[in-house]
Amino acid sequence: MTTAALVADGVRKRYGDIQAVDGVCLRIEAGEFYGILGPNGAGKTTTLEILEGVREPDEGRIELFGKSPWPRNPELLTRIGVQFQASSFFDKLTTRETIRLFASFHRVDARQADAMLERVGLTEFGKVPADKLSGGQAQRLSIACGLVHDPEIVFLDEPTAGLDPQARRNLWDLLRDVNQEGRTVVLTTHYLDEAEILCDRVSVMERGRVLRTGPPAALVRELDDMVRVSVESGQLTPVLMRELLAAAGAGDATVEDDGVSLTVATRTPGPVLSVLGDHGALRGLEVRGATLEDVFLQLTGREYRA
Repeated sequence: MTTAALVADGVRKRYGDIQAVDGVCLRIEAGEFYGILGPNGAGKTTTLEILEGVREPDEGRIELFGKSPWPRNPELLTRIGVQFQASSFFDKLTTRETIRLFASFHRVDARQADAMLERVGLTEFGKVPADKLSGGQAQRLSIACGLVHDPEIVFLDEPTAGLDPQARRNLWDLLRDVNQEGRTVVLTTHYLDEAEILCDRVSVMERGRVLRTGPPAALVRELDDMVRVSVESGQLTPVLMRELLAAAGAGDATVEDDGVSLTVATRTPGPVLSVLGDHGALRGLEVRGATLEDVFLQLTGREYRA
């Protein structure tokens, strides 16, 4: 039987007329990589801050390793690592001085701090002022400061926001390693590919509430969405494709051609692929099933969020 690292039950937080967190219930197992997803304003950051013990809930129960994180519990501080959505470092301190400072808060010696700096690939930037680092380097330093005391659970608030693709991938590798070493990782993100690749389970939030929880692949299967089969335009006309699909018993499929791709949406892709293969129309073939993004959009809607 797995052991819960964190349990939240009926957690609520209000700011004036805004119900930022509205009855959130979570159970996060020890060693799990857990994602909290949601559009801007869904309550992700407030929820994370309550779980960390940084912010007091109006209602509800939170247990972190069986103890309440609020009011700030000194027994938990060495067991928790935190990377906030925005981090500011001391202007005059170098990268090495910064991580050594954070290490000193937990009575961790300088050698361990330097080892963590190497771990995140920042040793060669040790003498660079922390505020002169690039976005990806600053995020790695922020995560290193949260890991330097070897915590059991790490909270990360949108750790790859604003990073270029290469920096994001590098951080993914680091976070995978952190989790595979046995640490529990809890992160918020609005990058659906990130959650799908990294997380064992996710909770989708909207307007302060958890709408759905589960492994990304299971949530996608529950959606039962169409499979989209696309090929390069010009190989078959949409009219002919519809006739061929009807003859093959796949007349419920929809066919669209935007001048670049001929796309067939269907729940039974086998006959579609057979038709395309039989007529030599496989150039540019692409088969796309539902993704976590489709689940997210179905649950939270498609309207623009500032």
